[in-house]
Amino acid sequence: MSVFTTLTLSEAKILLQDFSIGEITELKGIAAGITNTNYFVITEQARYVLTIFEQNAFDDLPYFVDLMTHLAGHGIPCPAPIADQHGVDLRLVKDKPALLISCLSGSNTDTPTPMQCAAVGRALAQMHLAGDSFKQTAQNQRDATWRRNTAEQVMEKLNADDQAVLTQALAFQDQLDVSALPKGIIHGDLFRDNVLFDGETLGGFIDFYYACHDVLAYDVAITVNDWCLNEDGSFDEPRLDALMQAYNEVRPFNDDEKQVWQGLLCIAALRFWLSRLYDWHFPAEGELTHAKDPNYFKNILLKRATPSALA
Repeated sequence: MSVFTTLTLSEAKILLQDFSIGEITELKGIAAGITNTNYFVITEQARYVLTIFEQNAFDDLPYFVDLMTHLAGHGIPCPAPIADQHGVDLRLVKDKPALLISCLSGSNTDTPTPMQCAAVGRALAQMHLAGDSFKQTAQNQRDATWRRNTAEQVMEKLNADDQAVLTQALAFQDQLDVSALPKGIIHGDLFRDNVLFDGETLGGFIDFYYACHDVLAYDVAITVNDWCLNEDGSFDEPRLDALMQAYNEVRPFNDDEKQVWQGLLCIAALRFWLSRLYDWHFPAEGELTHAKDPNYFKNILLKRATPSALA
């Protein structure tokens, strides 16, 4: 993600001296995203990713390490945490926890094809099924309570029209009943910049640090709200159909999920509108940081809303 914590090549060599990864020849900050600091660690043998966690407490992170290890062991294409010669993976750098992980092949795509969308849908469903045997749980960091608290923080920064939209969206959230929906491990942030492709071949999913135990269909809603869009925020039907069909071939939606699908699309858009609003109005300091336009997801929210949801 963005570079908030600066690290020199010599500092990286000292930090990772107990790892059997070969001589480190280069360190590159990754200027994408808005939450953690990420570096490419390039050695004579391979390329790795070093994540420095800007918001997570050290004691919260074994969940994510264990989850990625579990998913990778069940054939899900995702990074595998790297332990040092003593079996230790997490460590502190500049008083912040850090983790070295394997670097998957491929790159992000800005213009996904239906075939790529199908690959994402299929792998997401496989990830949801693989999560059934992962017994640890973690609460969603961006759940309904977070959304309401964040709305209170940003509300006074908005104009009257946006305040009205946000107020109505929160009221819709409060009356949407998701208690009966299937739950399990979700990625929680499966945007295009968190998926790698080599042509039409899926390289894997990255950035699992919003993963948690929550509604599975909500994870799908987050995904299609990014992968299957036209420029105006409406759905590109061929891409949407491809992703949903591939997902349902592996883990079919039940009737309850189908019934609230439109509402989940609204809540998924609301979640990212709020996080972008917060980052826009309360920016964190960093060397390569950037805040994304909140209006992008406000528009998506309005596109997803039904007359009964938002005026």
